[in-house]
Amino acid sequence: MGIRKWGYTLGATLSILMASGQETTRITLSDGPGKTVISRHIYGHFAEHLGRCIYGGFYVGEQSPIPNTAGVRNDIVQALRDLDIPNLRWPGGCFADTYHWKDGIGPKAGRPTIVNTWWGGVTEDNSFGTHEFLNLCELLETEPYISGNVGSGTVQELADWVQYTNFNGTSPMSDLRAKNGRETPWGVKYWGIGNEAWGCGGHMRPEYYADIYRQYATFMSDAGMEGGIYKIASGASDADYNWTEVLMRDIPHRMLNAVALHHYSVIDWSAKSSSTRFTETDYFKTMQKSWLMDELIREHSAIMDRYDPEGKVDLIVDEWGGWYDVVDGTNPGFLFQQNTMRDAMIAGMVLNIFNNHARRVKMANLAQTVNVLQAVILTEEEKMLLTPTYHVMRMYKVHQDATLLPVEFDAPSYSMGEESLPALSVSASRSENGAMSLSLVNIHASEAQKVEIDLSGQGVSGFTAEILSSDNLQDHNTFEDPENIKPKAFTDFKLQNGVLRMELPPFSVIVLTSE
Repeated sequence: MGIRKWGYTLGATLSILMASGQETTRITLSDGPGKTVISRHIYGHFAEHLGRCIYGGFYVGEQSPIPNTAGVRNDIVQALRDLDIPNLRWPGGCFADTYHWKDGIGPKAGRPTIVNTWWGGVTEDNSFGTHEFLNLCELLETEPYISGNVGSGTVQELADWVQYTNFNGTSPMSDLRAKNGRETPWGVKYWGIGNEAWGCGGHMRPEYYADIYRQYATFMSDAGMEGGIYKIASGASDADYNWTEVLMRDIPHRMLNAVALHHYSVIDWSAKSSSTRFTETDYFKTMQKSWLMDELIREHSAIMDRYDPEGKVDLIVDEWGGWYDVVDGTNPGFLFQQNTMRDAMIAGMVLNIFNNHARRVKMANLAQTVNVLQAVILTEEEKMLLTPTYHVMRMYKVHQDATLLPVEFDAPSYSMGEESLPALSVSASRSENGAMSLSLVNIHASEAQKVEIDLSGQGVSGFTAEILSSDNLQDHNTFEDPENIKPKAFTDFKLQNGVLRMELPPFSVIVLTSE
């Protein structure tokens, strides 16, 4: 029987059986206590000034009849609080490198307008700026992650922004902040120094960007921040391993907290599929792109390990998710797409990959939060719905800040023609209170998967569980039927003599937590 290894370097290890015949997949957990903590920041989100993510999404204005707090929709705030979102990245994306933050402070009537040249060519009035974003983060009880303008900004501009948000003493920027109604600083820890510097952030060479990064990082003061600020370099796109190599080689690690990585589950950038009218072939190809995340993290991590064997520099996947053609009749520059069971499969699989690579991956940001790409929330005037992706992230929040429990198994295959993928994705963790959580995804479009999990010696006596599943891969929630897809209690499992047995329906996500 031919076996191709498909391994998680530091988390789970699995192999994919290329021939059929394995009726039950047997999963074992590693012996001994885990050592790697799954950072809650892996479950982060991303809000760019793009389409209806900010305006008409998060922000409806203080005069809106939609219930709001300082112009921010209360229902969105509550939905995201229910997810326990750990961080929110803003204002981009490509928009970040055209954004001049001083245009978005002070009395709104005096703020200049800006043309969003990246996304739709629309004019916005800068009514949602630094104060609005950071106050939103306070409502959400989440950490802000600001992407600084390196592409069209200046070193002084970014240094001033850091001082404006963080410095508690007397200074030009803290005085300006107080003048604009905020006496105490917000204390913004996470700062991206540019975005996609290899592309929309300036089409730079990695050597040039490494020097630019060093310059900007030098003048971003830690003053006023206990523990200092956390500086994130604009990292590679997909398999551009040379980019990571140059940054790890040329930037002193004392100036560098993390290197970013961007990867989207896109079949073909020139021929993206419909978000709802897709074939199983489209689905399989999307799953191939999603599984690629595992290889990308392993390869980028291997480069980082050579320069940083102690793991002091983190890997941050601050843009990920499915990307399809926009919904018919919508602005192509607004990137509005529906969210189906295919997206639930992407979310479950990729989050398992992040969990299993938690030694190096310390943050990730799903693109994007509201009305854009693989959104967790969609809105239509006063209406709001939660997508299948939202439900997966809510189910998975049990892993936040829990200790990774590495798993090993031989994965059954999901094949199409000459190509095969692992049909099964798994991650496991134990929380501080001792509860064990298991998240399992069966991506196979038509076959159920039987599994046995050896839990002997784990001290588990029972589980509660949820499942997200549906009849068709294309199923999704609409404003007419917003609860068409939602998690349900799952009881079709048995725990006997330390062995947990269950069957995962096709394209389903199951999360179990010990009682």
